[in-house]
Amino acid sequence: MIKIVITDDHKLFRIGLSELLKKQKDIQVVAELSNGKEFLDFISKKPDIDIVLLDITMPELDGFEVLDKLAELKSTIKPIIISMFDDGNYIAKCAKNGAFSYLLKNTDEYELVKAIRTVAKGKKYFNQMISEKMINFMSTQHTSVKKLSNKESEILILISKGFTTKDIALKLFISTRTVETHRANILKKLEVKNTASLIKKATENKLL
Repeated sequence: MIKIVITDDHKLFRIGLSELLKKQKDIQVVAELSNGKEFLDFISKKPDIDIVLLDITMPELDGFEVLDKLAELKSTIKPIIISMFDDGNYIAKCAKNGAFSYLLKNTDEYELVKAIRTVAKGKKYFNQMISEKMINFMSTQHTSVKKLSNKESEILILISKGFTTKDIALKLFISTRTVETHRANILKKLEVKNTASLIKKATENKLL
């Protein structure tokens, strides 16, 4: 039996995922949690889990931070990222930080179950599209751009999608001042002065 924890801040998505997986005789959903902190608290008491289905953008602790914590704890739990973000930067970061698979939230049932069963055997699962996005990003990444933190990358993507500082703060559960600080750091690292130049340079350097 493959024991799974679902960690995602969208309740309807968690419920839908859980109901879908309950149809599989070899998969058991042992918990549905809403953020990274809840997940880490849960496994501190019940570490006997095979796989965590993990969102990236969550309050408390996000998916990147959970990946870092699992590595730090030398946990045997295998993370599968399920995200709405399909950019190579996110995929590469997750793969580098220990994710065994990266799926999009529009993935069909067949591929989800296939990924879970593959990962449960200790193997990585990245489909062709995801692999290509990751490889393209890694092969064309501009070495002169200073490395952005996980949170800066997340904010950069939201800026490029037209979100305001207030929108980003609400979405990421942080203050507007924190968003502004991250934005200033991003501008400094990419050596640009405004949003238009920021998006142009980020695109050229495959950060978007």
